[in-house]
Amino acid sequence: MKITDSAAFGKAIRARRKELHYTQAYLSEFTGFSVSFISELERGKPTAEFGKALQLLQTLGMDLFVEKRGQKAVQ
Repeated sequence: MKITDSAAFGKAIRARRKELHYTQAYLSEFTGFSVSFISELERGKPTAEFGKALQLLQTLGMDLFVEKRGQKAVQ
């Protein structure tokens, strides 16, 4: 999935959380992040803390790749 803004990033996180049948409250308890942080991240808050967002991705079993436009990510 190509992520072009914080809203798309949040949408991807929300979709994965729902795929795993996790509530925001469960994820909050598991990670120690507040429900409000998770909610704001899923809604695409552009100022969400990046380090926490990366930790949340790992918890959800997701990877983030950065690549030059027009090139495929090397795995």
